[in-house]
Amino acid sequence: MGRLAPRPLLLALLGLALCRGRVVRVPTGSLVRVVGTELVIPCNVSDYDGPSEQNFDWSFSSSGSNFVELASTWEAGFAAQLYRERLQRGEIVLRRTANDAVELHIKNVQTSDEGHYKCSTPSTDATVQGNYEDTVQVKVLADALHVAAAPPPASGLSLRLGEPFELRCAASTASPLHTHLALLWELQRGAARRSVLALTHEGRFRPGPGYEQRYRAGDVRLDTVGGDGYRLSVARALASDQGSYRCVVSEWIGEQGSWQEIQEKAVEVATVLIQPTVLRATVARSVSVAEGKELDLTCNITTDRADDVRPEVTWYFSRSPDSILPGSPVLARLDRDSLVHSSPHVALSHADTRSYHLLVRDVSKENSGYYFCHVALWAPGHNRSWHKVAEARSAPASVDVTWLEPDYQVYLNASKVPEFSDDLTELECRIVDVKSSEASVRFTVSWYYRVNRRSDDVVASELLAVMNGDWTLKYGDRSKQRAQDGDFIFSKEHTDTFSFRIQRTTEEDRGNYYCVVSAWTRQRNDSWVKSKDVFSKPVTIFWASEDSVLVVKARQPKPFFAAGNTFEMTCKVSSKNIKSPRYSVLITAEKPVGDLSSPNETKYIISLDQDSVVKLENWTDASRVDGVVLEKVQEDEFRYRMYQTQVSDAGLYRCMVTAWSPVRGSLWREAATSLSNPIEIDFQTAGPVFNASVHSDTPSVIRGDLIKLFCIITVEGAALDPVLNAFKYPLLIGVGLSTVIGLLSCLIGYCSSHWCCKKEVQETRRERRRLMSMEMD
Repeated sequence: MGRLAPRPLLLALLGLALCRGRVVRVPTGSLVRVVGTELVIPCNVSDYDGPSEQNFDWSFSSSGSNFVELASTWEAGFAAQLYRERLQRGEIVLRRTANDAVELHIKNVQTSDEGHYKCSTPSTDATVQGNYEDTVQVKVLADALHVAAAPPPASGLSLRLGEPFELRCAASTASPLHTHLALLWELQRGAARRSVLALTHEGRFRPGPGYEQRYRAGDVRLDTVGGDGYRLSVARALASDQGSYRCVVSEWIGEQGSWQEIQEKAVEVATVLIQPTVLRATVARSVSVAEGKELDLTCNITTDRADDVRPEVTWYFSRSPDSILPGSPVLARLDRDSLVHSSPHVALSHADTRSYHLLVRDVSKENSGYYFCHVALWAPGHNRSWHKVAEARSAPASVDVTWLEPDYQVYLNASKVPEFSDDLTELECRIVDVKSSEASVRFTVSWYYRVNRRSDDVVASELLAVMNGDWTLKYGDRSKQRAQDGDFIFSKEHTDTFSFRIQRTTEEDRGNYYCVVSAWTRQRNDSWVKSKDVFSKPVTIFWASEDSVLVVKARQPKPFFAAGNTFEMTCKVSSKNIKSPRYSVLITAEKPVGDLSSPNETKYIISLDQDSVVKLENWTDASRVDGVVLEKVQEDEFRYRMYQTQVSDAGLYRCMVTAWSPVRGSLWREAATSLSNPIEIDFQTAGPVFNASVHSDTPSVIRGDLIKLFCIITVEGAALDPVLNAFKYPLLIGVGLSTVIGLLSCLIGYCSSHWCCKKEVQETRRERRRLMSMEMD
């Protein structure tokens, strides 16, 4: 096998990363192994801060000199030809445990493996700091350990609980060195093994987990018999002692204050079978007793044990036949020392060792249920200890305490049935035909809900609320939050009437409802016990769920008008499947289609809510604050008016109506919203339209102050220049004709005055004199 790279070059690269000296360590002293076992030699480097993984070389010498290459973590071809085959077979393996540590494993050690093993790490340091190699000596001994079962393993050892048993194992060694033996008894049950009791190589006894108490009590012991015998003694067999036992022996050698385990052997000794003790407890299966009388039950015991065992008898009571004993109340108990533990109303006695009586005085309805008899057999152990060898429980004895229970019927009525969502629902659960009711009986109610389905599928009922015998009310998961919010109200109207109200019924509340009335009886300790339940017939709460319909129609009484007139629009509302609706109205405006003078966005003008409160929305014309009016004509009709309309008011006007349904009196719920058809304001103009407004920066002045008023004129419609171009030639023609006609009129007047001048002078003078006289007057 070729080398990966020249060794001097690799060592030089490695030395570049080393900054201080190192110390190579292997185990001190010598290692001792037995032929056929595995040899493991650890080696590590201290004070190492070089590359990520340190290189290790192993060499071997049988005499301590002339070492032969054995294995290397760096070079695959480092080993001598003598060891390459064992390396290839995996008998010699180097296992790295850390960057600065490695282990040499030699499997199936032979006598030829005895010698000196050197662990070294190459270095190219300029100065030697520490040591770069260490050597350990290995001694290989012949196998001289003998382990055997005494007597030889049998087919099995069958015992009963509480009986004693012994197991023996023989172990010896002929090693030339001074070695010590350690012995361990192991118990195997299935795949699990557990330590029972061990004798260490230092002569100390060590009990396994779970055997400490039994070891200290002397119930489990380990003794030596003769020169090579080891005996495991168990005074009282338990059920946990069943399994296969084996004897594990290890050989140890001590050198320089430390111990080495050189080999280990094990032998199967025996299989122990624990036969269960036969034990049965029987009680009468069914007993009926009248209220106020005594209840007498007998527990009979049957067992195959005739030795010194003591019974422990305990009576339990439960409401159900399958209850677990640790959770059931204890009525009375007779311990293994024959001491009775009971109460004033309960007594426990026994006529013989196989019959035990339970006596309950002055029984009541609360004593009805199931009674169990539990029996345990105890066997004595060392140092006055006791071990349970068997236990049994009787079948439940059903006890029925008869009494005159109340007789009554339950009737459920829906006094208020919803027709829409958010309506009130009220159910009344009444107790009728009450018979044999005593003062010691009280009635409570439980309310249930079940989904109403048309199919035959079984639907589980959901508990809404339950009232206990002490009048405490507990809510179910479905109703807890809504009851806390006041939406579900459970009450007791009279001694025989219970009510359930849903303030705001939703669609999820539709279904079947029924009530259960329970009768409770007072006991001797003033507690209350439920004695009877009576179910009512279910009541169905349902209404057809249809979509809300809201229709709004707008019309214009006066379709033709001009700028400056009043615009009027009425909106008629109709609705279906909406409970007691009230309407809110919002007037919106949009620019007509094709008008590019401003963005085509919806403008909110004025609104009127369901309580008839009017509010201006986005109406920003300060000069016409009172120019828009929205009023209710009827419950389903509204009228909108806009006074002194301007050209800028042109557009599409609609009524946005929202229907509201009453919720919990003064609250409202939005049911539906609809938009009316549009009503258009359209001003027909052939030319530009001028809008004039007056503005002043000074809203208020004092008499005598100077004020500036601005007249703002805006043009809408067609552009001014195209209009002037259209009228330019007609105007010129008109001006020309007017000038010609004027000149002609002047000429005619002049000629007329010239021809008639003389004739009119005299007359004029006479008139003048007359006028003067008149003026004088």
